Amino acid sequence: MNREEYTNDDRRKGVQVAGPGVERSGTMAGARPGAAGPGITTGAGPGITDSAMIHIPLEDDIDRQTLFGSMDANLQLIREATGVDIIQRDDGLTLKGPAKYIQDARRILEELETMIRKGEKIDSQKLHYVIALESEGVSYGEHNVSGDTIAFTCQGRPIKPKTIGQKRYVNSIRKRDVVFAIGPAGTGKTYLAVAMAVRAMKNKEVQKIILARPAVEAGENLGFLPGDLQDKVDPYLRPLYDALYDMLGREKALALKEKEIIEVVPLAYMRGRTLDDAFIILDEAQNTTREQMKMFLTRMGFGSKIVVTGDVTQIDLPKGRKSGLVEAEKILKDVKGIDFCYLKGVDVVRHEMVKRIISAYDEYYKNHPDSRSDSGARRRNGQK
Repeated sequence: MNREEYTNDDRRKGVQVAGPGVERSGTMAGARPGAAGPGITTGAGPGITDSAMIHIPLEDDIDRQTLFGSMDANLQLIREATGVDIIQRDDGLTLKGPAKYIQDARRILEELETMIRKGEKIDSQKLHYVIALESEGVSYGEHNVSGDTIAFTCQGRPIKPKTIGQKRYVNSIRKRDVVFAIGPAGTGKTYLAVAMAVRAMKNKEVQKIILARPAVEAGENLGFLPGDLQDKVDPYLRPLYDALYDMLGREKALALKEKEIIEVVPLAYMRGRTLDDAFIILDEAQNTTREQMKMFLTRMGFGSKIVVTGDVTQIDLPKGRKSGLVEAEKILKDVKGIDFCYLKGVDVVRHEMVKRIISAYDEYYKNHPDSRSDSGARRRNGQK
């Protein structure tokens, strides 16, 4: 099983890994108690409350406005994340705060300096990501993802992985014929899969793209909704259309759909088909039954590639029905040629508030394991 994680093999074994010239710790609070780096003055005894101070000189080639951010917003984010006070001096920055966290703030600032020298743009989203990586003991600079453009939108904007997890996910799609991507909302699971499908079609690696989704009745009966079958299922397929329109433009996407080069269909439409030379994406796979998942995976023909995406914390199946995605993970984890990629909260590329919301829900469900199934049952029964 090629299980994608944010830590490399050494870190999974508990080995601390250091980049060139950088003292690394396993977590934001992982510095050795009472230990100080070069140039650090500490308080009396070991412990999290020890005071420390370090001066970081800034070279002339570092643009301070870019490093500090508008109205010193970048420095404020680092202060909030580490609890370290950052004081601006004529020749650099002075860091003051708990000895246990001061090296974390220093490393974050050094990462930003390196990014500036490479000409990378620093915005709040990227800074939040650098801070999140540091909290896991991972260096942004050691896992640079900025140069991997996989496609372009219809307006010419480059589409590229923005996080380490996304980059590993994209690499798995390149190398494997069957890839499962499991993670929370906002991690780019579907969007990147569609981008890779469009890229494969433009490069003539496949002849068609098929996007499928289970039409789970989220509190509503399809039979009671107005319109014909297509009208009934289109709302469930809208996220897939949105991704296609973003990359191809609405007119071109609809023209390719009319020619059946691109199909956006409910999962039920896949039954009985064998698909050769196709890039096939199954979205919201956590809402497939075990029978539907097996049916879908066995549609694969010669020259085809399958990507399955889902969030196992958002299962809307009726009580007593097992998720096909959860079961597939158990059954197929050791099958050669299949990758399982696990995206996390740190891979969320939406508004920073989305990460906080996901984290809060995860923490709540961790402490109240029965709440998840209860809320799902109420939702399916139309209760609030």
